[in-house]
Amino acid sequence: MRAANAYQQYNKNKIMTASPAELTLMLYDGCIKFCNIGIMAIDAKDYPKANTNIQKAERIIGEFQMTLDHKYEVAKDFDNIYNYIMRRLKEANMAKDKEILGECVTHLRSLRDTWKEVMKATQQPMEKQA
Repeated sequence: MRAANAYQQYNKNKIMTASPAELTLMLYDGCIKFCNIGIMAIDAKDYPKANTNIQKAERIIGEFQMTLDHKYEVAKDFDNIYNYIMRRLKEANMAKDKEILGECVTHLRSLRDTWKEVMKATQQPMEKQA
């Protein structure tokens, strides 16, 4: 029981001390995880579990959409991507279709990997200054 509490405290501290960029990365990873759990639940015919996890992924995408800063042109592009993923997640949930979820995972991994590259690119100049 202590190990579980220590793990929960570690995760809480990790979130509380993360930068906004790191939090975004964690959200992408979480969204991918929830989609993958949904796929496994569909395979196991555990539809309530699939529904719960797909809805968690939808909430993350919704959060991404709400935090877009529309004064930047790129926000419109991200909004279009997020709208598409959200629509596909809803379709996957209604049909319990793991292929659609797999498509969402592919898009989310691409977004996550791009975000990682942006994080690396923005950290390098700061490291050179130090």
